[in-house]
Amino acid sequence: IAEGKVVLETLLASSRFEAESVMVLQSRLAGLSEILAKAPSGLPVYVVAGPVMDEVAGFPVHRGILAIGRRPPVADAGRLLASLPPRALALVLVGISNHDNIGSIFRNAAAFGADAIFLDRTCCDPLYRKAIRVSTGSVLRVPYAIFDDSAAFAGILAENGFESFALSPRGAADIRNIRPGKRTALFLGTEGTGLPRTLLERMNTLRIAMTDGFDSLNVAAASAIVLHHLYQGD
Repeated sequence: IAEGKVVLETLLASSRFEAESVMVLQSRLAGLSEILAKAPSGLPVYVVAGPVMDEVAGFPVHRGILAIGRRPPVADAGRLLASLPPRALALVLVGISNHDNIGSIFRNAAAFGADAIFLDRTCCDPLYRKAIRVSTGSVLRVPYAIFDDSAAFAGILAENGFESFALSPRGAADIRNIRPGKRTALFLGTEGTGLPRTLLERMNTLRIAMTDGFDSLNVAAASAIVLHHLYQGD
């Protein structure tokens, strides 16, 4: 489900996702003429009154614009990895089960030029309605794939020339002292338990310096700080 003007425009412009139908409040239709002009010929656009939109959506949080997108097959992690350019930045998410965090991380990844996101199977669905909304459509822009085993995938990254870093409140190195190489992978874990010890023991660990007595940041906020540091521009 794509909600709002920005996400609808992203869906219609996407080469990976296809819109199936659009539903719009009468009061919002005039402002969507340029965006809807980019829609494929024959795409159904339903124009409705407020009570109808609220009943279909289930609750009055929809911004007056809803679209249905068709879910493509999940990309193969190995193929996506092989398609990345010689200079690449990848995020690897392990056990992140909060849709707000997933959406925010995708938004941060799009803002700071990450080439791909890889999620283990314990992460929540990036195409869940709230995750798409929080990402402002970035879930539809940043390529992503699912992998099964974190340790095995770390090995595959190394075989493909990636230097992997794991973010942890007790990381050995301050992120300000790190300079990214041509291929960099950043591992992020769930809040509370963090990344598995088996992963932390096999790769370089990073921390974000913060005031004494404060333990950690929300994982999405932490991802923004580290991605900004790793960002190398266009």
